[in-house]
Amino acid sequence: MVSALLVVGLFVAAFVGYNIGGSSTGVAFGPAVGSRIVGKVSAATLFTSFALLGGWTVGRNVIDTMSDGIVPATLFTPATSVGVLFFAGAALLLSNLYGVPASTSMTAVGAIVGLGLARNRLNEAIMFTIVSAWIVAPLVAFLTGVVIGRYVYPHLDARITFTRIENSLVQLDRSGTVPRPHLNENASPRDVVGGVGVVGIACYMGFSAGASNAANAVAPLVGDGAITIEQGILLAIGSIGLGGFTIARRTLDTISDGITDLPIMAALVVSFVGATVITVLSRLGIPASLAVSTTCCIIGLGWGRASRAVTLAEAATTAVDTDPEAELTTGALAEPTMDEPAGPTVGTLAAGEVEERDPDEAVEVPPIGEEELDELAAESLFDPAATSRIVILWILSPTLSVIGSYVLFLLLP
Repeated sequence: MVSALLVVGLFVAAFVGYNIGGSSTGVAFGPAVGSRIVGKVSAATLFTSFALLGGWTVGRNVIDTMSDGIVPATLFTPATSVGVLFFAGAALLLSNLYGVPASTSMTAVGAIVGLGLARNRLNEAIMFTIVSAWIVAPLVAFLTGVVIGRYVYPHLDARITFTRIENSLVQLDRSGTVPRPHLNENASPRDVVGGVGVVGIACYMGFSAGASNAANAVAPLVGDGAITIEQGILLAIGSIGLGGFTIARRTLDTISDGITDLPIMAALVVSFVGATVITVLSRLGIPASLAVSTTCCIIGLGWGRASRAVTLAEAATTAVDTDPEAELTTGALAEPTMDEPAGPTVGTLAAGEVEERDPDEAVEVPPIGEEELDELAAESLFDPAATSRIVILWILSPTLSVIGSYVLFLLLP
C-alpha cells in the first residue's frame, strides 16, 4: 500500500511539474520566440537549464521551508504527501479553467497549512513571515512598476527598437563534419545586443521559476523522506523541462495570451522585476507567486505610464476622473502619443507585422505633465469587475486549499 502511494505521489509531483513547465516556458520565452531570436527547442532547452540552476541553488531554501518549516517533516506520510500535491495540481486546473494566474505556491502552502491545523502542529511564526511576504512582494512589484512607468519606460521605449529576425539570431553551419554556430548574417549589431538582452531576461525568469516552483512539486515527498532533496529537484525540473518541450510549444505558438497585447519592452521590464522579487524571496526560503508579482508589476507599469499626464503637484491637488465601465487593458502602455510611437507588442512580432522604426531617428519624449490623459488611455487600464475577480481568486484558491486540506486531514488517521 505504501509503495502504491509513493508511485501515486511521484506521478502527481511529475504532473504538477509538467504543467508548470508548459505554462512558464511560454511566459518566459514568449518575447524571444516571437521576435525569432531563438526557436522553440532552444527556448525549452534554455528554460530547463536555468530552471535547474535556480532549483539547485536558491530553490533548496524554499523546499526546506515547505518540507520541514511550515509543519514538522514527520507529518508528511505517503498519504498526506499525495493530498498536498493534489491541491497544488488543483490550483493549476483552476488557473487554466478561469484564465486567471492562480498561484500554485500559495495553494500548495495552503494545503500544508491545512495539514498543520488538522494536526495542531503549524509553525505560526514562519506562516506570519510568509503571509507578510505575500502582501509586501506584490506591493513592491506594483510600486516598482509605477516608478519605471512614470520616469523610465517612455525613454526606454523611445530609444530601444525591436525587430523580428528571420530564422533565428544564432544559426548552425552544417556544411562541415561538426556543426558550427554563427550569428545570423541579416542581424544588425543592434539586433544582437537587443537579442542578448531579451534572451538574458528570459533565462533569468527561468531561473526564478525553477527556484520558486521546484518546491511546489516535490516538497511533501522530500518531507516524508521518500526522496532526497537532490532527487526531488531533479524530478521537479525534469518534469518542468518535459512540459517545456511538449505542451509549451502550443503556448509558444500563441506567445501566451497573457502577454500577446503587451509591448515587448513592457514584457521585458515586467519579467525582470517579477523574477527579481521571486528570486529574493526564494533566497530567503519564502514560497511566493511569480504570477501575482508580474501581474501587479503590469498594473503598476500601466498606472505609472498613465500618471505622466500630470505632475506630482497637479496630482496632489487634482482628482483624475476615470470611466467606471472601462475595460482591463494595457492601453496606457500600448497607446501611442502624437510624438511617440508605441513599441511593438509580442503578438505583432510573432505575426511579423512590425513596421520597423529607423534606429537613428530621434524620438522626443514629452515631459511629464504635457502628455494628454486620453492619449495615454488611462481610462482603459482597469475594469473593476475584472480586477476584483483576479484578486478574489488569488485569495480564494489558497483559502479553499486550507479548508479542503483541513477537512481531508481531519478525516485521515
